[in-house]
Amino acid sequence: MKVDGGCHCGYISYETEIDPDSVFLCHCTDCQTLSGTAFRTVVPCPENSFELLAGQLKTYIKTGESGAERPQVFCPECGTQIYSTSVGQGPRQFNLRVGTIRQRAELKPGAQYWFRSAQKWVMDLAGVRQIAKG
Repeated sequence: MKVDGGCHCGYISYETEIDPDSVFLCHCTDCQTLSGTAFRTVVPCPENSFELLAGQLKTYIKTGESGAERPQVFCPECGTQIYSTSVGQGPRQFNLRVGTIRQRAELKPGAQYWFRSAQKWVMDLAGVRQIAKG
């Protein structure tokens, strides 16, 4: 599926190909901290299909629980996270942040990783008051 997206302020825009069946949630504590919420929604794409159409990305290298370094790539103007990837050479995968994809309403997660770190209330939102607009 061809998708396009960008950052909140409009400085970054991109397009790429994804498999909509590969969308997942990550509940790890790093994703909770970096996203500022309970989990992150991600979809992988091959590096060679990602085309940056506008802007210039900034990278922050985080070290995960395993000790592996994970570049976190974001807009230097508004801070919107665009993707993470691995270090090193060779074909890489970009884990796109689904919230930056214009077609995000069509992308339903099919798996949840690092579930042991999930906030307990995440699976019980049905009873939480819903307000259409804030």
